[in-house]
Amino acid sequence: MPIPLPDHTDAALAELVEWRVPSADELIAEMREFLPSAEGTLLRQAYVFGAAHHHGQRRKSGEPYFAHPVAVAQLILKLRLDEASVCAGLLHDVVEDTEVTTEDVATLFSDDIAHIVDGVTKLDKIRFGRTEHKQAENFRKMLVAMSKDIRVLLIKLCDRLHNMSTLGAMRAEKQRRISLETLEIYAPLANRLGIGWLKSQLEDLCFRYLYPDDYQELKRDVGQQRAEREAYVAKVVTLLETELAKAGLASAKVYGRPKHLYGIYRKMKRQNLPYAQIYDAQGFRVLTASLEQCYRALGVVHSRFTPIPGRFKDYIALAKANNYQSLHTTVMGPDGQQVEIQIRTEQMHGIAENGVAAHWRYKEKGKAISPKDEERFTWLKQLLEWNAGVTDNDEFLDNMKVDLFNDEVYTFTPAGDLKVFPRGATPVDFAYSIHTRVGETAVGAKTNGRITTLDTPLRNGDVVEIMTRADSRPSPGWLDFVKSARAKTKIRNYIRQEQRDRALAIGHDLLEKGFRRAGYSLTRAEKHERWTKLLSRFRCQTFDELQIQVGYGKLQVDDVVTWLLPDEKPAEPPPAPPSKRSRRPKEQRGAGPATVSVAGINDVVIRLARCCQPVPGDDITGFVTRGRGVTVHQYSCPRARDADPMRRIEVDWSGGDQVAPVKVRVHTGNSAGMLAEMTQRFRESGVNILQANCRVLNARKAINEFEVEVKDISQLDSVLRGLRKLQFVHRVERVGG
Repeated sequence: MPIPLPDHTDAALAELVEWRVPSADELIAEMREFLPSAEGTLLRQAYVFGAAHHHGQRRKSGEPYFAHPVAVAQLILKLRLDEASVCAGLLHDVVEDTEVTTEDVATLFSDDIAHIVDGVTKLDKIRFGRTEHKQAENFRKMLVAMSKDIRVLLIKLCDRLHNMSTLGAMRAEKQRRISLETLEIYAPLANRLGIGWLKSQLEDLCFRYLYPDDYQELKRDVGQQRAEREAYVAKVVTLLETELAKAGLASAKVYGRPKHLYGIYRKMKRQNLPYAQIYDAQGFRVLTASLEQCYRALGVVHSRFTPIPGRFKDYIALAKANNYQSLHTTVMGPDGQQVEIQIRTEQMHGIAENGVAAHWRYKEKGKAISPKDEERFTWLKQLLEWNAGVTDNDEFLDNMKVDLFNDEVYTFTPAGDLKVFPRGATPVDFAYSIHTRVGETAVGAKTNGRITTLDTPLRNGDVVEIMTRADSRPSPGWLDFVKSARAKTKIRNYIRQEQRDRALAIGHDLLEKGFRRAGYSLTRAEKHERWTKLLSRFRCQTFDELQIQVGYGKLQVDDVVTWLLPDEKPAEPPPAPPSKRSRRPKEQRGAGPATVSVAGINDVVIRLARCCQPVPGDDITGFVTRGRGVTVHQYSCPRARDADPMRRIEVDWSGGDQVAPVKVRVHTGNSAGMLAEMTQRFRESGVNILQANCRVLNARKAINEFEVEVKDISQLDSVLRGLRKLQFVHRVERVGG
């Protein structure tokens, strides 16, 4: 049926011609280069519809907004996707930025196109407390959408690449924010999908905006050596072609190419070398007709040039997780320069350039994806399954970064099954990859037949066997060294359940004692006519939930007993003896206004430990305290190390305006006016003094103890530095820190 269009459609199309935006005919012609039978009718309709509905909208550069969807469609065509994908690229912003709905797209075009557009839409209607939460939630939804249809992510990557290429019109702060997000999320995703050219372009654009000075300097250095570099590339290409022809491989194609700028920059930083000393800033590629010719070509290269030890990788026999296959070797080339050479077949090259897009084609309507192609994308579905129990969006995002960003290590089970992990993974990661129960009961490992500890990093080629014990349980300390998202999620889930069970037992015990003091048994209390109302009053769905809240300290036992039995008063505990020194109540001072978030728990009572007095910025850990919520210690605190590890819980500073008390001890000489000068240092640093205690030891020495409130560790360090500069000060130390 004809698609209804606004009256200004002709004006919208004329404006695009004026701005020299590629036309629908040009897009159709490009599509027919790889889809000769495509009619292009649907593409033309999507082009006109999108142009009409985006008419009047402008980009920051001043050009018509629809120029962006057209550019995205051109990138989709470069990936050689189907017509529905190109149409979705043209329409990917209409639902977000115009009055058009997803239902309209489904009705006017197809359910397939509407499904893709819906998956790509940026979900701007969602609101979260922090920008990071919004980013994490949107990213999660994008992954869920793309797990159902890979085209969603491919279009999203094209959308991000074009936005990055036009980022110059944005303000500097926004350029950096978008570039950092792209470098952390989208470039690794492109790499994970095996789309080499897209990943390289994204990284170079991020490099330009994140490190503008380094980018311009490196670009200038590379440009100055261009002629010299091109001459060297031509020399090596000629040598390789000659040697390959002698070996009967004249059909092999040899290419030389400069490496992308961000790749060179990373190597400079990693090796701490200037550009002038980076000798493999260009790479060479040999494309052969068959797998057998790849290994023959490798033999030719190694017989003609001396290989660099440790720089050979066989990604054909052991393909990367994104199905990338190639032989990599580095040899000593002409003029004593190291030369990196990749050897692969033409088919492997297509996968290396376009990755999953080389297989995930929808060229024939209704044709099912083959099981082999389905396997190429199982990693994404696995990641989503492993993180299904993660409710915290930031934790989910961190898990994704680990699996997307890290290099890989290849290991084997004793039966020879391949297991791939992020670099730095340990036997615990290996154990959880086999089965959750194996991970939970792991006590050690045999690596290549030798017993190793659970925190030993795995290496390529390791054969790993996990040793288990039925009564063993996961340790919170494992989170310090595991690398895979699956292991982290499983360990956190287990610890949270353990903490919940412990809080349940503590809550039950406290309630039982509380009702006993009131002359009631807990069993009798559960039968009280007001019991159901009591649960509702304290917003608990079940009795277990009530006990858990009491166990965590979120509810006080006396409040529960008093509400159910208003005429009965629990026996009062004996009053505490008065303190010999005038000071604020310990609980008030211990908690202070500093705010801490607890993983998986809301509204829990928090106390800052008096033994180590953590302040914002310190590495911290938490412990569930019997009936009193969570006590927060410095991670290095001896009491924290000696505490029951099963009571440990993840905590973190939650940001915002906050202060925490801390003790400072100053060893000084005994001189007049020193207290005034020290007080002045605190004042200059904006630090509030809660109390001071100064003692003269003898005619030459004094000890001055201050309890102060600081915003964070940086403010504390600042005031300590200021005190150390005073002439009469011998030593300054943080007490308990």
